[in-house]
Amino acid sequence: MGVDVSTGAGLTPPLAIDQPSPRVVDVRARIVRMAMTAQVKSELASTQITKTCCRKAEVASMLRFAGGLHIVNGRIVVEAELDTGAAARRLRTDIAEVYGHESDVVMVQGNGIRKGSRYIVRVARQGEALARQTGLVDGRGMPVRGLPPAVVSGGGCDAVAAWRGAFLAHGSLTEPGRSSSLEVTCPGPEAALALVGVARRLGIQAKAREVRGVDRVVMRDGDAIGQLLTRLGAHEALMAWEERRMRREVRATANRLANFDDANLRRSARAAVAAGARVERALEILGDEIPDHLRQAGQLRLEHKQASLEELGQLHDPVLTKDAIAGRIRRLLAMADKRAEDLGIPDTEASLTPEMIADEA
Repeated sequence: MGVDVSTGAGLTPPLAIDQPSPRVVDVRARIVRMAMTAQVKSELASTQITKTCCRKAEVASMLRFAGGLHIVNGRIVVEAELDTGAAARRLRTDIAEVYGHESDVVMVQGNGIRKGSRYIVRVARQGEALARQTGLVDGRGMPVRGLPPAVVSGGGCDAVAAWRGAFLAHGSLTEPGRSSSLEVTCPGPEAALALVGVARRLGIQAKAREVRGVDRVVMRDGDAIGQLLTRLGAHEALMAWEERRMRREVRATANRLANFDDANLRRSARAAVAAGARVERALEILGDEIPDHLRQAGQLRLEHKQASLEELGQLHDPVLTKDAIAGRIRRLLAMADKRAEDLGIPDTEASLTPEMIADEA
């Protein structure tokens, strides 16, 4: 049984396990997140990197965010647990070609809530040498809680490589939408703050957060996510993500406009019905004492209660403008209200419900 080198946080990172939810929307969101994440990781794992400094930074970051140090039979063993075979093969290749160390890989079948297969890359015989070379332990043999100093103080290409390794280790990307985000699960708060600092060196804003006891680095701004994917080299995944982002924005805009238009149409129809009720009462009050042009406008309103003023103007003979037909109806109602006041009888608003009065207003 392996024993940790230190009991401090950051040595053996906690595994990020999403708790199952009974809600269908959560399951659907998780499936989308897995699909987008797999696409990004597949492209990143196939990205060709030739500079040695970048390969070292990527290996150190992958081991830091997906790995842990253990003492087995008095020797340091380095392990990294990854969720894709391509990332595991990439890590083994870089360890062999850059550091000259052999490694073993073990596939673990998922069970329970962790249904996907996992790949454990292990360096046993030369684990201590690899830990020192990658900066996982310092000169005193103590584990580094953040990122290795060589990565933190490296150039811009090292910063990109560190983020690539972190995402391959424990990153996830959700589909664009109200809750879209790019996240990296971190082994501890020190590693999270270090990754935020690396992003800042790239001119990208990220935030460190603790979610359900797990430290994460989160990006929610769509432009920042696109900028990071571009720097990492996930161009095809970025195109797919941007396409979905644009489609969602267009759909949301269309829905807002449609809802706005529907609301206006319903409001206009109710107002027209209310106006028709007032006109009907006005004709009762005035009887035969109505000028012909006002009577014609009132009759059109009664015959076409849900028509707009513009449509009433087109039905008038001769054709009237919207303002002209509205003016005639207003004069008819004003004449009837004045006559009702003189006679001491209910005016044209007497037959309106409170909802009709609100719509007419």
